[in-house]
Amino acid sequence: MIPLKDDVPSRTAPFVTVSLIVLNVLVFLYQFSLSMAGDAASAKAAEEFVYEFGAIPCRLTGSCPTPGDFPAPIVTVLTSMFVHGGVFHLGGNMLYLWIFGDNVEDTLGHGRFLVFYTLSGFGAAAAQIAMDPGSSVPMVGASGAISGVLGAYLLLFPYASVLTLVTFGFFIRFIQIPAVLVLGFWIVVQFLNGYLSHVAAAAGQTGTGGVAWFAHIGGFVAGVLLLFLLRPRPRARL
Repeated sequence: MIPLKDDVPSRTAPFVTVSLIVLNVLVFLYQFSLSMAGDAASAKAAEEFVYEFGAIPCRLTGSCPTPGDFPAPIVTVLTSMFVHGGVFHLGGNMLYLWIFGDNVEDTLGHGRFLVFYTLSGFGAAAAQIAMDPGSSVPMVGASGAISGVLGAYLLLFPYASVLTLVTFGFFIRFIQIPAVLVLGFWIVVQFLNGYLSHVAAAAGQTGTGGVAWFAHIGGFVAGVLLLFLLRPRPRARL
């Protein structure tokens, strides 16, 4: 299922959501430009960019420190939210942020939403690191922070109608589906894949596709909790 549009209008301009999308795209364009020459040197530069600004669990836990680390490991949790592994990785993340971010921003307010988004990303990173603290594979992408947005949206607008592209074999349809089903299906997929990847890792197998499933789960849970902490309280009438 690929969500395309919801039916919840925003009362305010979602300039934080739009700014995040623009910044992600600009960083990706710069990242892509590093490899445009197509030679070994440019490919190495693009790879080094990912390793420099991606969040590497073992760096954050101190099990594989590098002398003169820059930026500081904790800062890479933030920078990693703007680095992506490819155009489809970027496109999918930005689509979800565009559809669901504006309404969460509308509910929280611009400043609170930016804090919410950032803390969701940190929560996502913490969950992935807790599951694999010794990993030397960089975590990149906005999906952890966006997972927090999805968690908040699910609580705020469970019965919103989401125009969704549904494909199953030769079956291709555009269907209006309640958000509770779209996002409920999404989180179930994350838990299932997270469990399977954990089982595979415990068995010494690889090939989980390089997806940080537990970051998605951690971001989602963080978003649910942060909504209760950051959502403005209604003012009592005098």
